[in-house]
Amino acid sequence: MKIIVRLTSFLTLLILTSTQGFASDIDDLTDVLNAFLEHSNTEAAHASFWADDLVYTSSAGLRFGKADILSGYENAEASDEPPDTVYSATEIDIRVYGDTAIVAFKLVGTPRSNNTAVAEYYYNTGTFLRRDGAWQVVAWQATKIPPP
Repeated sequence: MKIIVRLTSFLTLLILTSTQGFASDIDDLTDVLNAFLEHSNTEAAHASFWADDLVYTSSAGLRFGKADILSGYENAEASDEPPDTVYSATEIDIRVYGDTAIVAFKLVGTPRSNNTAVAEYYYNTGTFLRRDGAWQVVAWQATKIPPP
């Protein structure tokens, strides 16, 4: 009987510890995603968010990697102006599998100006790997949500 009680206590502790680890990973990944979206107009944000071996499939059906994304910043002039569009994430669903995580969410692109521009919405799914203690995206899929 004592063995069963000890085994049950051990399993309960193991489950609680695992759940706390996953909760921490989910919080970390949420922070990584939100920080990236907040600074997505900067080369530094892209350099740290995407893994060197990234496979990105855009909502336009194009496939490219990190080097292609970073090349968009070559010869770009630095600006203190805020970006034209502010990005945020809703409906975030994070699933952690050890050092791999799937992050699915609805991306909201909100124009800063109030004229005729309207918000755009995308479903995004990213595969993150934890390498050397940091989460980076190795695969990304973006799908534009058509207007209602």
